[in-house]
Amino acid sequence: MTMDEYSCLPLVFGLTLAPLFLGVINRTKAKVAGRQGQPLLQAYFDLWKLLHKGAVYSRTTTWIFRAGPVAGLASVVAALALMPFAGCPALVFFPGDLVLFAGLLGVMRFVTMIAALDTGSSFEAMGASREAWFGALAEPVLWLSLAALVRLTGQLGLSAIQTAIGPDLWSVSAPELALTALALFAVFLAENARIPVDDPNTHLELTMVHEVMVLDHSGPDFAFIQYAAALKHWVLASLLAGAIAPVHSGRWWIDLTAALAAMAALAVAAGLVESAMARLRLTRVPQLLVGAGALGVMALIVNMMR
Repeated sequence: MTMDEYSCLPLVFGLTLAPLFLGVINRTKAKVAGRQGQPLLQAYFDLWKLLHKGAVYSRTTTWIFRAGPVAGLASVVAALALMPFAGCPALVFFPGDLVLFAGLLGVMRFVTMIAALDTGSSFEAMGASREAWFGALAEPVLWLSLAALVRLTGQLGLSAIQTAIGPDLWSVSAPELALTALALFAVFLAENARIPVDDPNTHLELTMVHEVMVLDHSGPDFAFIQYAAALKHWVLASLLAGAIAPVHSGRWWIDLTAALAAMAALAVAAGLVESAMARLRLTRVPQLLVGAGALGVMALIVNMMR
């Protein structure tokens, strides 16, 4: 049996294990700080609790506020359907699907921002403004990273790109792949509002970015937002894992084990980053993202010079 026969598995793994990915990050941070930390399955418990609560809506909001969480979740689920995993092609794949993939992530950000603006709160508008600014810097880095992978593999689809990345390609183009992986890791941190770009656990009003946009959501709506955030972590981590752990043994259990180990390593790495440094000043975040974009450009230049 090969993973190619089960194209629905990447979607199933993502929908099932995405909250666990957040649990590994939080447990890593707790262990580094010398604390016991919350259970690995805490995110599942939180989602279950939120789904059983009622939602409260302000009289100043419209249907946009209610549609935002649902549209955001639908966008990231659609992006997950385009993402391969563990050597198994995505549920939906075609040449150029990476353009749709990046676009869906942009749609998720857009609907979250307009839902925040619909509240009429200047506080949430401040967070939406920062999200738009950071997103405008992070998206070019994602595009440059995808362009580098296309250039390295000669493929235009996410599933084909992941299949083309293997030990042979690493032996020939290790510098370009390493630079691309670093750029993608910066995108992972920025798009998911992790330190050093944003602090997901902050409660300081003047420093909040993503969290401030969802303060007025409650109950099932907030559960959709939290679950969508977990899926976004999984999607971007899967993209990075496909580049750094190119295992294509032909045995499904080896490929699956390698892919899950890579995902766990990325979760631990994110937890270590948050434990080792503080959030950057807002004026320093653009410098980080521009530097990540430079890594993507360098990967393209090095490959073209070969």
